[in-house]
Amino acid sequence: MEIKRTYTRDTGESVDVIYNEGEPLGNMEGKIFQGIHAFVFCDGKMVLVNHPRGGWMPPGGGREGEETIEEVVIREVREETNMKVLYQEVIGFQDIYERDPITRQIRSFCIVEPYGEFTADPDGEIMEIKLIDPAEYKKYFDWGPIGERIMERAMEMLKAYQVK
Repeated sequence: MEIKRTYTRDTGESVDVIYNEGEPLGNMEGKIFQGIHAFVFCDGKMVLVNHPRGGWMPPGGGREGEETIEEVVIREVREETNMKVLYQEVIGFQDIYERDPITRQIRSFCIVEPYGEFTADPDGEIMEIKLIDPAEYKKYFDWGPIGERIMERAMEMLKAYQVK
């Protein structure tokens, strides 16, 4: 499945994005693995973070050093939600054509449990998290057709996980 989208930044700059499902680290020529967003579920609820620059969204962030996808997901989810990743699976990825090299961002599905109470992430950016009914995600963020496809896949993965 491939979805192409062009959006305009606040600066007026147009950015092309191509979303794909498949091997996230395949065909990396001219591209760098930049980071992730994890579609995180705890007891059937979706976990969102309140980011100062982006509002409510799935937790995520940049890759540090040579971290694997799994390592980035585990670190970012722990830092931004104080939750332990019990299970994760790649949903898909998107290539963002705004500069050279092209950046690749991974979208992952996760099942988590809290380590304890959330206070703030170590960077001091995320000060609040929220567990929501996944069907209400568009009240918090709307990533257009790409976001709709990611949520569709995340819900399929959640149902499959719950059957196990």
